[in-house]
Amino acid sequence: MFGFLKKKDKKAKVEEVVEPTLTEEEKQTLNNQIQDLTKQIEAADPEEKEAMAKLYEQLGLAYAQLDDTDQAIKALETSLDYKLTIKDGYKKLMSLYNAKRAEAARNGDDAGIDYYMNKMDDMRQIAKKVTISG
Repeated sequence: MFGFLKKKDKKAKVEEVVEPTLTEEEKQTLNNQIQDLTKQIEAADPEEKEAMAKLYEQLGLAYAQLDDTDQAIKALETSLDYKLTIKDGYKKLMSLYNAKRAEAARNGDDAGIDYYMNKMDDMRQIAKKVTISG
């Protein structure tokens, strides 16, 4: 009758989240997109902060789709160097930092845990700055 009085099943099933894998065609499309974005970045005026931020964000998101975490982090951090924002790139970067932190925890890497926790703290500060100034 009252669900909260029932004994909880200690053997509750944990569902594993399986990321869909990309087809070879999708991977090739992303690689082509990365090449195109890289050319656009090389040709762009670095003084155009907004445009550079957007290009690097797109580049980072493409790398993330290919599971190239280190390149994704590098591009997304560069995007934020050009312009602080809390759009898709920010959200993806936060999730990549969190995944790296979890990996460090699994490996017993205390320095890695601290590093990525600090990175996540930096991201929260960016969110505060953008929210206050916006």
